[in-house]
Amino acid sequence: MPTRAGPWRAAVPLTMGLAGLLFVASAVNSDGADLRPSGADLQTLVSDRARTVDDLVERVDDVQVDVDRLGAAVDDDAVRDLRRQVAALEGVAGLTPVSGPGLVVTLDDAPADRLPDRVDDNTLVVHQQDIQAFVNALWRGGAVAVSLQGQRLVSTTAVKCVGNTVVIEQVPYAPPYVIEAVGDEAALLRALDGSPGVSLFRDDARTYGLELQVDRSERVDVAPYKGRPALDHAQAAQ
Repeated sequence: MPTRAGPWRAAVPLTMGLAGLLFVASAVNSDGADLRPSGADLQTLVSDRARTVDDLVERVDDVQVDVDRLGAAVDDDAVRDLRRQVAALEGVAGLTPVSGPGLVVTLDDAPADRLPDRVDDNTLVVHQQDIQAFVNALWRGGAVAVSLQGQRLVSTTAVKCVGNTVVIEQVPYAPPYVIEAVGDEAALLRALDGSPGVSLFRDDARTYGLELQVDRSERVDVAPYKGRPALDHAQAAQ
């Protein structure tokens, strides 16, 4: 007796065709590489990206050496005037080292052996907004230069949280986080005392054991900015 064709008989070829199309699209997009690298957790992906950025920065630095060498070979009045203008702006752009008295602020997560019960884990770690609160307060206090983990902070620097690390210029850093600021120590301390965000962190530090240490220093050394600042819009400072 002839069997009756059901809906699956037509669906099977269609499904197989779609699967084949997906395999072809994956092969084209991967270009022979693995679309899901082994151990592709967030921390690993961030570390891999950081290494890629480091390699690219090295290549850019090599090219910049050639550009500087070729530029030095050009010598006329217009070029000399342009060089003087650039040199005059390097300081305010954060491209020169700064040293002087200031503060060193250290922030760290609560110790693992002192974690209180029934407390949200997010309360026990340092977040991007905590770091930003201290950095902004130091700027308001008249800091001449500020660094985080030894990296100079400028107007285009973005500090982001990725997992339990902070990413600066595409490079991840783990706690403790060290913020260094050059400026009048008394003014910087007053600015920290007047910051609501700093006050909140101080409360959590007392309650949950997060580390907060603020030290005066007769000499703080802040290195020049090593990145490549890119501005879409800017306004001259008055």
